[in-house]
Amino acid sequence: MQLPIRSVSDLGLAVRAVRKQQGLRQDDTAGGAGVGHVFLRDVERGKETVQLGLVLKVLDELGIQLSIDIPGEALTRINGLREKGLKPLPGRGKTGA
Repeated sequence: MQLPIRSVSDLGLAVRAVRKQQGLRQDDTAGGAGVGHVFLRDVERGKETVQLGLVLKVLDELGIQLSIDIPGEALTRINGLREKGLKPLPGRGKTGA
């Protein structure tokens, strides 16, 4: 079923609902996803600063697929970027400080 996500809170509610529907505890779900239970709690509560990469691990653990709806014209550009390989933006990499 498709569910519009318009905020971090929307995503958190969806994560909590799916986890509970599957009868899973927070600590078990977090462990399976390789994140801490505090992180999962933060996701479910809609904390704005959670790391997207870790959120994707939680979604995968729960069998939730994430997709975005983009303008059709952008698909050509995305495919071109994939062919080139994504490169970091200048000045955004970590320095050896």
